[in-house]
Amino acid sequence: MADLITVDDPDDPRLSDYTGLTDVELRRKREPAEGLFIAEGEKVIRRARHAGYEMRSMLLSAKWIDVMRDVIDEVPAPVYAVSPELAEQVTGYHVHRGALASMQRKPLPTAGELLAGARRVVVMEAVNDHTNIGAIFRSAAALGMDAVLLSPDCADPLYRRSVKVSMGAVFSVPYARLGIWPRDLEAVREAGFTLLALTPDEKAAAIDEAAPHRLERVALMLGAEGEGLSRQALVAADEWVRIPMAHGVDSLNVGAAAAVAFYAVATGRPEG
Repeated sequence: MADLITVDDPDDPRLSDYTGLTDVELRRKREPAEGLFIAEGEKVIRRARHAGYEMRSMLLSAKWIDVMRDVIDEVPAPVYAVSPELAEQVTGYHVHRGALASMQRKPLPTAGELLAGARRVVVMEAVNDHTNIGAIFRSAAALGMDAVLLSPDCADPLYRRSVKVSMGAVFSVPYARLGIWPRDLEAVREAGFTLLALTPDEKAAAIDEAAPHRLERVALMLGAEGEGLSRQALVAADEWVRIPMAHGVDSLNVGAAAAVAFYAVATGRPEG
C-alpha cells in the first residue's frame, strides 16, 4: 500500500519528477536520462500500470484520491496529495485531469528483436512533433500494426504529450530506435520486409494498387510533417506509395495519412 502524503510546499524535493512539465527542451533531455516518464490522467496511468511500467510516485489533487484509491492501495510508491494551485505551481500548467504519475521506463528492445516477431511495421523518420507521434501510435495500435521503428531524431513516444494524445497506445505497440539512419533500413530489408515509402509524389503508386496487405512483410515509412521523407530514405525504399487525393488537396497531415495507410497495409493480411 502506498503512503498518502500531503504536500503544501511547491519546492518540496519529493515533487522533483513533476517540475517544469511545460519546458519541452528540459523534459525531453531529463526524462530519458533519469529513466522516467509522466503519465497524465486516470486512464493513461492505469494503462501504463497494465503494461507493466513501475510507478515511482503519484501526484493527486484531493478529488482524485477516491477515484485512484484502488491504485493507491496496490502500489508501494508514495502518493502526494496537493491542491490544484500547488500542482500548477510545480508543473507549470493547470492539471485539469488532476492525476499525474511518474513511471519508470523499461529498456528498449533492439530493432532486430522487434522485427523477428512482426509482419507489419511502421518506420518513422524525423517525426519530432509529440502530437503526431501520439496520433500515429494510437492509429498503429488500433489498426493492427505490429511494431514501430524510429530514426535517431524522432521525438520521444513517452513524452507526456505523446502519451496523452495516444491515450496510452504507446504502451501497446512495441518500438525501438534505429542506430544509424538510413543505413539500418537495410537490416529491415534483410529481415524480409518490403520497404514502402509513403509520399505524395506523383511518381508513387496508389497505395490500393500496390496492395501492401498482400505482402508477407511490410515496413511502411513515414516522414515528418511538411518535409516528408528525406531523399536518402526515398532512395532506400523498395517502392513509393501515395494516398490518392481529391478536390485539389495535395496531402494529409502525417497523423491522418498514417491512419489511412495503416488500414491499407493491415486489412486482409494473412493470419499467422
